[in-house]
Amino acid sequence: RLSTNVSNTRPRQSFMFACLQIKEQKIVFDELSNLKKNRRVYVQQPNSNIFFLADRGQTLASCKKELDNMKKDM
Repeated sequence: RLSTNVSNTRPRQSFMFACLQIKEQKIVFDELSNLKKNRRVYVQQPNSNIFFLADRGQTLASCKKELDNMKKDM
């Protein structure tokens, strides 16, 4: 009976983690949406502490696409 509870916990933890990721992505999208037009946007390279100047519109579009994909996968 204990093993049943443990197996039910993993999908729930995975779901909660996915919800947190979606929430974080929504915050990033809102922050980018509310930036003034003349503000600079930097994108961090994966697995690095290096940032590169990025186009605000392209960054916003890719953020929106990633958010939509996350919602679709739920």
